[in-house]
Amino acid sequence: MTFGVALLVIGGFLLGGSYSIFKADSDTQGRTGPQVAFAVVLLVAALLSSVAGVLYLV
Repeated sequence: MTFGVALLVIGGFLLGGSYSIFKADSDTQGRTGPQVAFAVVLLVAALLSSVAGVLYLV
C-alpha cells in the first residue's frame, strides 16, 4: 500500500466520521453548535487528506 492510498483511506474514514456526527442529533435540541463545528473540522481534514492522496498518486 502506497502512502497516497493510505491518505485516501484516512480521508474516507474522516468523511464518514463527519457524516455520522452531522447526522446524529438530539430529539429536543437538534444539532448543536459544537457538533456542527466538529463535523466541519472533520470534513475539512477529510478533504485535505483526500486531495493530498490524489496529488501524491499523480
